[in-house]
Amino acid sequence: MKEEIYKKPKQKNDFPPNLENYEEAADTFTWKDARPYVDWVDGGLNAAYNAVDRHVQTWRKNKVALFWEDEAGVEKKYTFEDISLLSNKVGNILKDFGVERGDRVFLFLPRVPELYFSFLGILKIGAVAGTLFSAFQEQALADRLENSGAKVLFTTSELKPRVDKIRKKLPALEHIIVIDDPSFIKSVERASDELHIAKTDPDDYAFMLYTSGTTGKPKGVVHSHRAVIQEHLTARWVLDLRDEDTYWCTADPGWVTGIAYEILGSWSNGVAALVYAGRFDPDRWYKLLDKYNISVWYTAPTAIRMLMAAGMDVVKKHNLTHLRHLCSVGEPLNPEAIRWGLKVFGLPFHDTWWQTETGAICIANYPAMDIKIGSMGKPVPGLTAAIVDDKGHEVAINTEGNIAIKPKWPSMMHTIWKRPHKYKSYFTNGWYISGDRGLKDKDGYFWFIGRADDVIKTSGERVGPFEVESALVAHPAVVEAGVIGKPDMMRGEIIKAFVVLEKATLEKTKTKPQEEALKEELSVYVKKHLAGHAYPREIEFMDKLPKTRSGKIMRRILKAKELGLPIGDTSTLEDY
Repeated sequence: MKEEIYKKPKQKNDFPPNLENYEEAADTFTWKDARPYVDWVDGGLNAAYNAVDRHVQTWRKNKVALFWEDEAGVEKKYTFEDISLLSNKVGNILKDFGVERGDRVFLFLPRVPELYFSFLGILKIGAVAGTLFSAFQEQALADRLENSGAKVLFTTSELKPRVDKIRKKLPALEHIIVIDDPSFIKSVERASDELHIAKTDPDDYAFMLYTSGTTGKPKGVVHSHRAVIQEHLTARWVLDLRDEDTYWCTADPGWVTGIAYEILGSWSNGVAALVYAGRFDPDRWYKLLDKYNISVWYTAPTAIRMLMAAGMDVVKKHNLTHLRHLCSVGEPLNPEAIRWGLKVFGLPFHDTWWQTETGAICIANYPAMDIKIGSMGKPVPGLTAAIVDDKGHEVAINTEGNIAIKPKWPSMMHTIWKRPHKYKSYFTNGWYISGDRGLKDKDGYFWFIGRADDVIKTSGERVGPFEVESALVAHPAVVEAGVIGKPDMMRGEIIKAFVVLEKATLEKTKTKPQEEALKEELSVYVKKHLAGHAYPREIEFMDKLPKTRSGKIMRRILKAKELGLPIGDTSTLEDY
């Protein structure tokens, strides 16, 4: 296949990129050189202080840090000083509740301003912040809150009933703070806005997120305050953020991107940011880009494909000439999306590769570098990446293998909560093995091929098949379930479930309408008990599922049959 290269453009307004010479930086930069980019207080490093409070000592004190708008059109704006003082108040409220260093405080909130300054307040007092998607239902919440031992939970009156249903399963949860309750609103008004910010060690825990795997419950990935170093520099080098920008990252803080590049890394660069609290709508998104003069935009390939599907007429209604740099995250960026960006905005989307576990961008396409369309780009300066085999040995150029990174980089996960053996399993022969497969070409560009496991990436969200299977089997009509990711033009992958029904139900679903009604019921059931984004969009009923002799469902066989691929070795299967 002929290689398609987009030559690096001349920057709009003749601004050189923050990282002008990638090759030079890649050859010479070490993480020790990053020290001057963040503020160290008496030898300590607090990520929240770096994100907001250090700017209050400068001319940025009165600069707008957050432009916020919801679906109804309600607008709010907060300066760096506003966020500093509000997060101080939250820190003092948490201290009154007995929260100490190392305690876990979780945020089960939609994208309201309180989420952002509460997250910072938690980090300021040395506690550990956890974020939860507002789409999570009872089972997803119970798994995460129980495992983390969260002491305090922030939520809203609308979301609280889900927590009430599982409260008995959460003995460590001492306080639920309802942010729209008059008592909390009064507490914020009365609380002192002066706070002693904890002198946290760079390796003290700062925040944690739960990510899904192929087996078992979601695992708690814990990051330290040191992560802000790499988040800051990658926001500067890859996203090319600068003072005059207004920046929009469309990610939810329930996802690591929303923490690293909507709170910590972006604000530590002093940039003004937009947060939109509504649902996806092409016309509304273009209006926001126009209204707020967004210059740097970080979004997901699924969103880009949905904008492509909406057509050109909606684009033409808006002035988008202020856009100067576009990036994507969360799933592979297909070449057509890059070509579309060039056609519509005169700018390419720059792909970025990283994971919850890596904590910050690790491989990327940079403003100063030619883009090999379809590639992931090159490693962040200071970081060593390679393609290795399953034993951790580097493979030849243009050979498929595991995308791997050499520890330690500043934003590398610090541990898996309560699962040290699981944490160790990520590392082989001195490499972090990402679980993603790829190859490296002769010019040092990395190319993504696919996952090495069964984890499903749907609309940028990582979904573990085990969780969906468990939710399905909890339904009284289901005996067994196997779940795979099925390629989809819009969402990257959709969740497809193969279900074995119990006999009585099977007797009642002999007609096509009955069968379709049950499929819809099962999809709604999963959505209600697990999460709004983690439900099967396709369900197929089967007499039995392919299993090993030990009883493990072979998702590989299900996927191969679904996609018409070779089934491969079946020697370990029971009679099927």
